[in-house]
Amino acid sequence: MKIPCRLLAAALVSLCLVAPARAHITPPVVLVSDRDAVVSLLAGARRFFVREVRLTAAEKQAIRQQTGWTPEDDFYRFYIGRDDQGRVVAATVFLTEFTIHGPVRVAVALGPDGKVKGATVVELTEETYPWVKPLLDRNFTREYVGRDARGTFAVSAGGGESMAQFYGQVVASLIQRAAALYETGVIKRGDAA
Repeated sequence: MKIPCRLLAAALVSLCLVAPARAHITPPVVLVSDRDAVVSLLAGARRFFVREVRLTAAEKQAIRQQTGWTPEDDFYRFYIGRDDQGRVVAATVFLTEFTIHGPVRVAVALGPDGKVKGATVVELTEETYPWVKPLLDRNFTREYVGRDARGTFAVSAGGGESMAQFYGQVVASLIQRAAALYETGVIKRGDAA
């Protein structure tokens, strides 16, 4: 049986119009505003500055060799907090990983020495929230405080089911990437001083 071209074309057009209606978009869950993340992660700072860092090809290569991740953004924005004497208290950067279940966004604070001072999951999707919530409840990001970019960033035992482990590792990797970005793009350049 031959199907007329007109009928086939109409079927394809209707399929294209119906297919998007079946796709689901999981809304974001904002756990902490950017402002609140910066203020809490830069506790003790009295003055705040923004430093935009554009990485050179050599710097991107160095980060890739160190972490296995290649920075893709044109620039990274660091929020640098200073005390009353002008000394750097810490710097915060926001990084996002896009997963099959939607983006995970993390704010990471780094001390003048490049060591992690704190990290906060600021946004994820409704779909990923139930997997990440048990990790957030135990404040698992504090495990990475004091580590620099060369530290071990793995989710410790007790991370929960496999999806919780997966998303815990996504967050841990974002924290390590932030440390590598800060070390390479700010400290080695002498931009934090």
